[in-house]
Amino acid sequence: MVDSDSNAVLLRSLGRLARGLSALFWGLPVALIVCAETVRAGWLQPPGLLPALFATGLPLYGLWQMGHFQRQERPWRRALDGATLAGLVNFGLCPFLYWHNKMPGQPFFSAAVAGLLITSVIFLFNLNVVLKQLGAMLPDETLRQETRLFSALNRWLLVLLLLCATLYVALANDPRLTGILGDLFVWVHRLGFWILILFALLPLAMTLALIWKTKEVILDSVFGPRQ
Repeated sequence: MVDSDSNAVLLRSLGRLARGLSALFWGLPVALIVCAETVRAGWLQPPGLLPALFATGLPLYGLWQMGHFQRQERPWRRALDGATLAGLVNFGLCPFLYWHNKMPGQPFFSAAVAGLLITSVIFLFNLNVVLKQLGAMLPDETLRQETRLFSALNRWLLVLLLLCATLYVALANDPRLTGILGDLFVWVHRLGFWILILFALLPLAMTLALIWKTKEVILDSVFGPRQ
C-alpha cells in the first residue's frame, strides 16, 4: 500500500514536471517575441501591458510546476529558487517595456528596460543550472552528459554576451574611443547589434533543445514500453 502511494505521488510530480518543461519550452520564445513587440507597441498596442505580463508569467508557471518534483533535493531547490527569483524580477520589470515606448525620453524607464535585459540573461543562465541539476537526477546517462555539457556551454555564452554588450555600450557612449577607432567604430556599430543577437539566440536555442530532450526522456520513462 505504501509503495503504491509513493508511486502515485512520483507519477503526479513527474506529470507536473513535464507540464512545467512544456510551459518553459513555449514560454521562452513567446516571451522574447511579445516583449520585443511591446517595446515597438505595434500589433500589441491595444492590449497594453497584458501580453507582456502573460508572456513573462508563463515561465514562472513552468518553474512552479517543476518545484513539485524532488523537493528534498537541496541543489535542485537552490537552482529553482535562483531561476524563480530572476523570473519574478522579469515579471516586475516587463511593464516598463510598454511605458518606455510611450515615453522613450524618460531615463528611469530606459534604465528599467536595460535592467530587464540583464535579468533576462541571468534568468536564462539560472535556467541552465536548473536543467543541469534536473538531468543529474534523471536515470538517463546520455541526457546527464548532454545537460552537463550544453548547459555549461550556454552559461559561458551568456557571460560572453554580457561582456560584449558592456563593451558595445562603452564604445557607443565614449566619444574619445569613437574618434580613436575611426572607421573601425562604424563597422563595430553596424555589426555589434547582430553579434549580440547571435550570442543571445544561440544559448536560447540550445536551452530549448535541452528542455525538449528532458521532457521526452521523462515521458518515455513514464509512458514508454516496459521491459
